[in-house]
Amino acid sequence: MGRKLQRGLLSVRGLDMEPASIGNLCTLYQSSDFLVVNKHWDVRIDSKMWYEKLTVQSQLKHQFPELADPNTYYGFRFCHQLDFSTSGALCIALNKMAAAKAYRCFRDRLVTKIYLALVRGHVSLGRMAINHAIGKSTTVGMTHMMCTVGMHGCQNPKPCQTELTVLERGFYSGDPVTKVLLQPLTGRTHQLRVHCSSIGHPIVGDYTYSLKTDNGPYRMMLHAYYLQIPVEGEPIEVTTSDPFTHTVDNNWEMGTHVNNLHNIIGELKEKYITEQCERSSTLEVQAGKIPMKTPREETNEEREKCLQWLNEWAVS
Repeated sequence: MGRKLQRGLLSVRGLDMEPASIGNLCTLYQSSDFLVVNKHWDVRIDSKMWYEKLTVQSQLKHQFPELADPNTYYGFRFCHQLDFSTSGALCIALNKMAAAKAYRCFRDRLVTKIYLALVRGHVSLGRMAINHAIGKSTTVGMTHMMCTVGMHGCQNPKPCQTELTVLERGFYSGDPVTKVLLQPLTGRTHQLRVHCSSIGHPIVGDYTYSLKTDNGPYRMMLHAYYLQIPVEGEPIEVTTSDPFTHTVDNNWEMGTHVNNLHNIIGELKEKYITEQCERSSTLEVQAGKIPMKTPREETNEEREKCLQWLNEWAVS
């Protein structure tokens, strides 16, 4: 089993406003199969561009050279993605078998990811579900962006859902903003950024989805705060520190408290324990203790998708 590195959790508090460097990657969890780190903002996970010297991959190679896999292109298998501008919990599988286990959790939508964000304006509702389908923009000059269904040039929109909970309403550098908790229930590219923009509350510092107008803050205010992956035999659960507090960034001034972050995470943990019990019962059923139909096997298409995912990092 792995261990949560409390020392790492504490040390990251002093790094929340420091730009990334090759040696300041914080480890939140480590085992023989998995590593979870606290990614900095404005850092790519990996890159084939020779001029991009600082990536999470290069930080990992610097800090954990003995864990790099020479049979992969980047040296490490990233279980999921975080945008260049997004900080927070990022999980790495340290071998192919671990990657396969993590893949199945993502495929079966068993993973819980919780983000914190500061968004422009004061969100009036305490909780809401955002259900706008998201596709790729084909509009000239905006092909690097995603868009919601109904927008001009929105190609191949797919159903997406994000749950938003207001934590606090306040001000950032004097402008009204809201601190929110975001839970993506689907995994479309730029989903949280597009959904927040679609309801008229773009994320603070999101230069792209503010149409190049919001460039004042030192970073985009989106952070992967909580990550739970129910890997068979090694369930992973990690919480980072909160970078959006007055102690960390004195530009943020809280006004009205709406919902308690720790209570919401507590509810999620209770839900996780319940789901684990249900999974244990399912395993007993599958072991033959209770008569049950044979579980459905993976289709050839699903197997091919898994192999493609596992080989994504292979040396070309």
